[in-house]
Amino acid sequence: MKKNVIVSLADSNYFPLLNELIDSIKRFKESSEVAICILDAGLSDDQKSQLLLKVEEIKSAEWDIKVPASKIKGREWLKSQVSRAFLPKYFPNYHKYLWIDCDAWVNDWKTIELYFKACDDGKLGITQTIGPGYKITSRVDWVFRKLAVIKSQNFKHAVKSKISMEKARKLAFAPHINIGVFSLERDSQGWKSWQSNLFQTLRAGNIFGSEGLAINMSVYIDNLETEFLPLNCNWITSNLLPKYDEDNETFVEPYLPNYKIGIMHLAAGIWKDNKDMRLNKDIKIEIKTITGKILNKSLRFNN
Repeated sequence: MKKNVIVSLADSNYFPLLNELIDSIKRFKESSEVAICILDAGLSDDQKSQLLLKVEEIKSAEWDIKVPASKIKGREWLKSQVSRAFLPKYFPNYHKYLWIDCDAWVNDWKTIELYFKACDDGKLGITQTIGPGYKITSRVDWVFRKLAVIKSQNFKHAVKSKISMEKARKLAFAPHINIGVFSLERDSQGWKSWQSNLFQTLRAGNIFGSEGLAINMSVYIDNLETEFLPLNCNWITSNLLPKYDEDNETFVEPYLPNYKIGIMHLAAGIWKDNKDMRLNKDIKIEIKTITGKILNKSLRFNN
């Protein structure tokens, strides 16, 4: 029995991305020691049949915390905002869990090893969305001279979710944590903290983003012990584009020393001519090389 598992979720629209994520994992020989399990949020029978040739288990995602139908509006994929906080319930036979959003793919196996190491002793392994080259970390609207309205992602979601102002202020300028890639042990207290906060955020706030706010609360308010991993372990392309190393044929960070991207994450999409690269693999954009050349490339996984 494999001890560690990588989990993701998709519906039928994101099946191609999920399939690419799995292929990006399985190309590494080390992946034979790690299970892959999938939460189904609307995959077709044919898609599930294809996946079962590559993964250990597929389970139907549920609304583990009850959410009004008026909020769901038929968007079953939003289960990902709830079910990922309950992974040991779905797949109970593993020791460590690594979640990777289906719009991400693995470029360097060392990152997988880091995430599994990071969650030792009940800690949360995760990455903050802040690093060299980030020019804006929190948005404010200036009203008059020194007066401003805080518009940071954490603060905005906290107010919408009717979190107490004391807690919202603690979150206001804390570096945002992206929940698209994280690791936790089965018996970590982090699950209970996250689930408790998620129950609170779902009561008044939007479904989308609720789980992210909840995990930020666990880290910055509940003081869940956390191992913060480097930005290249969850490289969000919509925040900062990578560069390309032609000699080694790989994507790297855009600033020296140009560390290799570990996990490429297309969160929020990469858009060109009103088309999202996540849904159209033909989309290519201009990417600089580390030697200054300009290439037209896709940021999707290419096996």
